[in-house]
Amino acid sequence: MTGREYRVAELAEAAAVPVRTVRYYQERGLLAPPERRGRNAFYGETHLERLRLIADLLGRGHSLEGIADLLTSAEQGGGVSELLGFQSAAATAWGDGEVTLDLQQMLEQFGDQVTPQAIAEAVALGYLRMEGDQFVYTSARLLEGASALVAIGIPLHAILAVSWELEAAFDRMAFAFVQIFRTHLVSKVLEHPSPAQLHQLAETLAELRPSVRMIADEHLARAMDRRIGIDLPEVSQQISRATGE
Repeated sequence: MTGREYRVAELAEAAAVPVRTVRYYQERGLLAPPERRGRNAFYGETHLERLRLIADLLGRGHSLEGIADLLTSAEQGGGVSELLGFQSAAATAWGDGEVTLDLQQMLEQFGDQVTPQAIAEAVALGYLRMEGDQFVYTSARLLEGASALVAIGIPLHAILAVSWELEAAFDRMAFAFVQIFRTHLVSKVLEHPSPAQLHQLAETLAELRPSVRMIADEHLARAMDRRIGIDLPEVSQQISRATGE
């Protein structure tokens, strides 16, 4: 054994787990047995790395049974680190960061339109959550956009009402993109999985993000052009009648 050596209590402390967890993982075959010298048992850096990997996988939602399969695959050349890299790329949030406001800041943004009903609807939409007396807006860009619309005279309740339609429309768009990704990219990896392919899939997913956002933005722009083209003559007539021209 090379590198630092640990007694079981020292290993457990370094990995931030109870000693009984170390022993349990050994019993389940998730952790290799220690090196024994007489009555003493010694663990090494590989044991510590394995414990940290297991903790990472548990944090990602894997069960111990699933972790056992992943570790077996890794030992057979399946590339658990590449799988984790893919999962990390896939789980990276597409939206921007959160912003926290207090009540005074919310009132500055939306005035007396900050009603219990508006707050409840924003929470239901997933735009807002309460943490004590703080308002956590889950997207700084959505907050900025909503504030700008309210500032020019569009009621907050109207913005929240149309947000339900936007959520549904973009859910359908996201579903379509994910299905394309699974059909044309993931399926090829599943045919002959390898660490190199998983690594490439993670890179492809990262590269896909700006393209997807560009396409979504352009489709919205084209739809707005079509809608304005349909509505503009009627709006122009209404303005003409109202101004007497």
